[in-house]
Amino acid sequence: MQHKTLNRFFPLAACAVAALVASAPALAQEVVKIGYTGPLSGGAALYGKNVLSGIQMAVDEINASGLEVQGKKVKLEVVALDDKYAPAEAAINARRLVQQYKTPAVFVPHSGGIYALQAFNEQEKFLVMAYSSVPRITDAGNKLTIRIPPAYTGYIEPFVKAQMKRYGKNVALVPADHDYAKAWVQAFVPAWEGAGGKVVGNNPMSYTKATDFYTGVSRALADKPDVMFVGGPSEPTALVVKQARELGFKGGFIIMDQAKMDEMAKVTNGLGMLEGSIGVLPLVDDARPAAQAYNTRYKKLNGRDATTEMSLNYTMTWALANAMKMAGTTSDAAAIRAKMPDAVKTLPKNVNPNEVEGIDAKGGSVADTVVGWVQNGKMAPVRLSELGK
Repeated sequence: MQHKTLNRFFPLAACAVAALVASAPALAQEVVKIGYTGPLSGGAALYGKNVLSGIQMAVDEINASGLEVQGKKVKLEVVALDDKYAPAEAAINARRLVQQYKTPAVFVPHSGGIYALQAFNEQEKFLVMAYSSVPRITDAGNKLTIRIPPAYTGYIEPFVKAQMKRYGKNVALVPADHDYAKAWVQAFVPAWEGAGGKVVGNNPMSYTKATDFYTGVSRALADKPDVMFVGGPSEPTALVVKQARELGFKGGFIIMDQAKMDEMAKVTNGLGMLEGSIGVLPLVDDARPAAQAYNTRYKKLNGRDATTEMSLNYTMTWALANAMKMAGTTSDAAAIRAKMPDAVKTLPKNVNPNEVEGIDAKGGSVADTVVGWVQNGKMAPVRLSELGK
């Protein structure tokens, strides 16, 4: 009787073992946390959420496609912390992400936060995924930093040549007064003067503290410029352009890459006042097939058009996962960093809408960027390599 009872349970036991074996791959799946510290509240919250949405979209697609590292299934999860655009908070968040969540990489979308993380990321062995076009981020020699967008210095010479040829050699500087704008000016002025131009005025203004720029713009126009250099957050930059037009300015604008012309057009009621402006090309106006396909996918998921900060962070999240696979590790930041150049080069076209070509020796992304030049009331896409000719 006892043996019959045992025999009756053997099939059940066998089924249980079979179920455990069948579920073993799922149980063996490794969960890897990807860190993010950026503004998720306050005045820059929309920007921070835009960046985060690009990262999350990539993570969702990577997980759906199935990531394997050294034959082991890996699931990525984003851990996002709010730093309110404050460098000190970014540093606190990064330490928490690395120590508590064991993140091999932390995305951060502002230069102050990037510098704060670079003070200790090599010692604590995590990769800084830096979304800022400031060259200094990679020029400083940090061996565990990837600069996601190409350096803004790549815009300057082509912008200078194009606008000087079209409008003339006198430029008035009317940028914002924050550190990023000052860095742009320091690089722009020698390039303009080196091309035979003259800086006829320099009137930086507090874009984030004012809504009326008539006094500063009037002062700049008194110097009779052919071109105006402007830039800061999109909305105040648009107001500077609008007020310059209302005061009779007929020349062109060189727009610093912080300002986005699609967002500016909402303030200027279209592209009319932006005629002759040159700056970052809105992704929605990028006719390249991969860019259009990415925007379609993003819009379907989120109900709105994508932006460049979304698409570039999306691409670099894919590159990060690809580098983990190539390096055979999800935790060794140095090994992952070493594979990033190859990881970018081998990305499928459909996950690289901005056509990032690679990573240079210092850790900065490289691309023949397509920018936007407003001509005859329309946004004309043009590559920097063509613009500089």
